[in-house]
Amino acid sequence: LPLLLKATLLRLASGSYHPFYNGFFYNHIMNDDDDGQDKVDYFNGARLVVETSQDPVYSYNGANVTLPCHYRYEPDQGPKRKIRIKWSKLRDDYTKEQDVMVAIGKTYVAFGDFKGRAHLRQGSRHEASLVISDVRLKDDGKYRCEVIDGLEDESNVVDLRLQGIVFPYQPPRGQYRLNFHEAERVCQDQGAILANFHQLFQAWSEGLDWCNAGWLADGTVQYPIRLPRKHCGGVHLAPGIRSYGERHRHLHRFDAFCFSSALKGEVFYLNRPAGMTLEEAKQSCQDAGAEIARVGQLYSAWKFLGLDRCNAGWLADGSVRYPIVTPRANCGPTEPGVRSFGFPGKGRFGVFCYRER
Repeated sequence: LPLLLKATLLRLASGSYHPFYNGFFYNHIMNDDDDGQDKVDYFNGARLVVETSQDPVYSYNGANVTLPCHYRYEPDQGPKRKIRIKWSKLRDDYTKEQDVMVAIGKTYVAFGDFKGRAHLRQGSRHEASLVISDVRLKDDGKYRCEVIDGLEDESNVVDLRLQGIVFPYQPPRGQYRLNFHEAERVCQDQGAILANFHQLFQAWSEGLDWCNAGWLADGTVQYPIRLPRKHCGGVHLAPGIRSYGERHRHLHRFDAFCFSSALKGEVFYLNRPAGMTLEEAKQSCQDAGAEIARVGQLYSAWKFLGLDRCNAGWLADGSVRYPIVTPRANCGPTEPGVRSFGFPGKGRFGVFCYRER
C-alpha cells in the first residue's frame, strides 16, 4: 500500500508540472544526430502538434494541388534536428490504404502511383505540406500527415476532393450485366472511375435520381432516390441512398456509377448534312485534331463547361447522346441532363469530339 500510494503521488505530481497530450512528450531519443553513445533525455514538457486544413481541399483531374500540413511544439523548442514526415492515403474508415511519401530533411521517397508526382513543400520552418502534380481521379480521398520526432508521433488528416460528376452507366448489352471488375473497366473506358459513396451522396444532394442499382468503388451496390416510388424501394421510404450492401465481386451483376472530373480540354460537336456512321464520326474527330469523346467527357463538359447541344452525337462507346443545360421544346424532358438514344449500332448522327488544350 505505501508503494502504491507513493507511485500515485508521483504520477499526480508529474501531471501537475507537464501538460498531458496523447501520452507523448518531446524527447531526444532516436534522433538523427546520434553519435553512437547511449543516452536518454528526460521529458521537457513540450508537446508536438500537427495541423492540417479542417475544410476539404478541392481540385480537379490534371491539376496540381497542395495539401497543407504544419507542425509546432508547445512551448516552442527552437531549431530541431531532422524530422520524419510521412504521408499516407486512407480509406473512408481512416485505416491505411496506401503509402504516398516519406521524407527526412530534404530527402524523400514517393511510392506507387505517386512516384514523380508527389513532393514536400517546406516553405516555412515547420511546414510539411504535400504537393501532388497531375492529379488523377483516384487521388480523391483522405490523406494523413504524420510527423515523427524520435519516439513522438503525431498526425492529422486532410480531405482532397475532386470537382466532378457522377453518372450511371449501362453497357451495350443492357441492364445489370457488369460484375465489379467489369464495372471498373467500363468506367475507365469512359474517362472515369467507379464513384465512391461520398461522391454518390454529393450527386444525390444535387438532384441525381436513378432507380437502377450500381457498383461503387468499395464493392457495395447502391442507388440514389430523390422521389420515392413503388419499384424503387417503395413509396413509404424517405428519399436517400438505397443500399444492397456488399456483393460478390465476381458473381453478382449490376450497373455502375462512374465519376468523372473537370476537363483539361474541350468537347465540341461536328456534323455533316447526311450525318455520319460511327466509323466516319471517329475519322472526323481525328481530322479535326481530336478524338471521339467518351461518356465521362461529355458529362463533364455539360456540368462544368455548360455544353448545351440539342443534336444527337456519337460517343466512343457507340452510344448516341446529347447534353442539355437549358431545357426547351423538342430537346427531351423538362430537366437539364445528358439525354441518351442508347446504342443504335447503325444510323447516321453527328459526333462529339474531345481535344486537349
